[in-house]
Amino acid sequence: MLKTFSIGGVHPHENKLSAHQPIIKAEIPAKAVILLGQHIGAPAKPVVAKGDVVKVGTKIAEPGGFVSAAIHSSVSGKVAKIDSIVDASGYAKPAIFIDVEGDEWEESIDRSDTLVKTCGLTAEEIIKKITDAGIVGMGGACFPTQVKLCPPPAFKAECVVINAVECEPYLTADHQLMLEHAEEIMVGVTILMKAVKVNKAFIGIENNKPDAIQLMTKTAAAYPGIEVVPLKVKYPQGGEKQLLDAIIKRQVASGALPISTGAVVQNVGTAFAVYQAVQKNKPLVERVVTVTGKSLAKPSNFLARIGTPVKQLVEACGGLPEDSGKIISGGPMMGKALVNMDVPTAKGTSGILIMNDKEAKRGEIQTCIRCAKCVNACPMGLEPFLLAQLAGHGLFESMEKERIMDCIECGSCQFTCPSNRPILDYCRLGKSKVGAMIRARQAKK
Repeated sequence: MLKTFSIGGVHPHENKLSAHQPIIKAEIPAKAVILLGQHIGAPAKPVVAKGDVVKVGTKIAEPGGFVSAAIHSSVSGKVAKIDSIVDASGYAKPAIFIDVEGDEWEESIDRSDTLVKTCGLTAEEIIKKITDAGIVGMGGACFPTQVKLCPPPAFKAECVVINAVECEPYLTADHQLMLEHAEEIMVGVTILMKAVKVNKAFIGIENNKPDAIQLMTKTAAAYPGIEVVPLKVKYPQGGEKQLLDAIIKRQVASGALPISTGAVVQNVGTAFAVYQAVQKNKPLVERVVTVTGKSLAKPSNFLARIGTPVKQLVEACGGLPEDSGKIISGGPMMGKALVNMDVPTAKGTSGILIMNDKEAKRGEIQTCIRCAKCVNACPMGLEPFLLAQLAGHGLFESMEKERIMDCIECGSCQFTCPSNRPILDYCRLGKSKVGAMIRARQAKK
């Protein structure tokens, strides 16, 4: 029997329009705009200035704190300016603008396709390489990878769990990455196991990707300690807490870290990036991005340089359809609507979804009928209707007591609501306000 998580969940239409589309190398942009805050934590600090010449792989910003990540140039050329640009959040954020000239890479980067299986580095040396390469979680949260690999002394890792679920509708980047780079991913997983000093790893894949399950299982046979776990299709199985519940049957307590279960969770794209960083000396300068939509001429999977404008990738798929209603960074459940197409891709850009007018239009908001569908759907065991009501009345202290910080913003509540209530919007608002309250309290201590 296929495994899955135990509380809540929904089944949105999958709409994997770009499934089995080979990964295409996107054209290098004429100007790359590289954000300084592409990760959870403190933004990186620039180490270049206007007029500096950079190559692909040149470090252009260093971590701004313990929870932060280095940033490297994804192009070669000249730094035009350090300025602000609107990112996927809709707010202006600092970025480094680079005018592209040619495609010259740092000499230390191994650009060959030769598989390098053996890693003779120690755990500490591996973590340093990952830190220097600016690797972050590629599933969307963008947590600096080196921080996850160095858990607090009170916790001990027992296994590595690889998130290859890709439960968000429309997105196919991870699926295609597994089909084209299974061996490199496996080496990346063994490196992660060595970094946290464990001898067991699980790779969770939903059974709507039977070809990936078959290939990864066959490939894993040559790598001791790695087990591929087929999972029942259910959203949001890609959430860390839901994935751990499904695979190792351990629950993360309210307010606790996933490492409290003994597992270090990493995205499958992160495992591939770790392979490239450790075995090929390649920093995180490009990633696979799904560009998709029902009206798009050619939904595709691109290997795009970080800092490529969204507009360029959409044009490579045939251009923006006439009936476009919204452009989403990410998928339809957790993604954010973009304010324009000049937004640059970042390390966490897993997909660009073009929604048509019909899909993008929200239904008319009606009175809550207390049907409790949102309660049944919530994978965190919360009461979304209550949280939304509290947010609407500005009762943020009460929201904290009702565990709003446990909300993973998956959107299952809003998806299942028959009254079309913007429950997720209210929960995001409340979570933001409560988070600010908690930080202010901690600052006073």
